Amino acid sequence: MSDPADLFSGRHQIDPAWADALQPEAATIDDLRRFLAEEDAAGRGFQPAAAQVLRAFRLPLADVRVLILGQDPYPTLGHPIGLSFATDVHVRPLPRSLQNIYRELRDDIGVPTPEHGDLSAWSHSGVMLLNRVLTVRPGAAGSHRRVGWERVTDLAVRTLASRGTPLVSILWGRDAAAVRPLLGTTPTIESAHPSPLSASRGFFGSRPFSRANALLEAQGAQPVDWSLVPRPQ
Repeated sequence: MSDPADLFSGRHQIDPAWADALQPEAATIDDLRRFLAEEDAAGRGFQPAAAQVLRAFRLPLADVRVLILGQDPYPTLGHPIGLSFATDVHVRPLPRSLQNIYRELRDDIGVPTPEHGDLSAWSHSGVMLLNRVLTVRPGAAGSHRRVGWERVTDLAVRTLASRGTPLVSILWGRDAAAVRPLLGTTPTIESAHPSPLSASRGFFGSRPFSRANALLEAQGAQPVDWSLVPRPQ
């Protein structure tokens, strides 16, 4: 079991600026905590682990330079770690969507393909890896859509767009594209989702990594270090 009380516990607390920014949806977050407790009590469970559900918000609000928006966590047990598209470092084989992201990363800017799926290094470089829905029932993709997470993450997107500091958003797929109206004048890169079902319809060849860096530099900001080596410990 994963205790929903761990959402804001101890060393897993989110950035204070994010905590303030999300305060208007505090009641929604409390409702979600209760929902997850009910899922646990019914034996259905949820993932990622409670202490990782809000992990994307540990990246300080002021440090976010790129927003990569995903759909919801991987449904495969043990795969998600609270960052969109990322997996636990020990997961093998990598999810197909992540394999396709790595292929585009290599083709776009020549980054060698890592063996692991932990994208924490991107987070440390100012990339917010946020899903629109932050939890899922193991084995049931999309099972926690429309239970309230979209209210929280839409607020996060609006908060980033209103800061008035350099930001680039990368929207992959239809779910991510739905937040485009919330981003205002934020420079945005949109394409098909990297999943095997759609990657060949506009994701491959979209060059999101080099384009994001060019858009950051045009705003006077430092580019992102997209490398993922050495292997995280």
